[in-house]
Amino acid sequence: MSEPRMVQCRKLGKLLPGLSRPPFKNELGKRIYEEISKEAWDEWLKESVRYINTYRWDLASAEGQQKMMEQIAIHFGFEEGEKIETAWTPPKP
Repeated sequence: MSEPRMVQCRKLGKLLPGLSRPPFKNELGKRIYEEISKEAWDEWLKESVRYINTYRWDLASAEGQQKMMEQIAIHFGFEEGEKIETAWTPPKP
């Protein structure tokens, strides 16, 4: 088995294993593949469920995909903008 491909993760600020392939077949997917670690991507996947549940985005639709791509770009710092709030609240200790 080959060594994992390492990336300087833009989100976490350290050298970490990268994704095995781009998550999307577009420019954003290419940037994520080149600049985001698997660890940061996995964290995003958990967080993305909150957006889908809060806003009921249909990711099969062009509109739902566009909204999600905008939040991904903002989350990873590729674009300026405000992350929208979700209905999720952390559990009380």
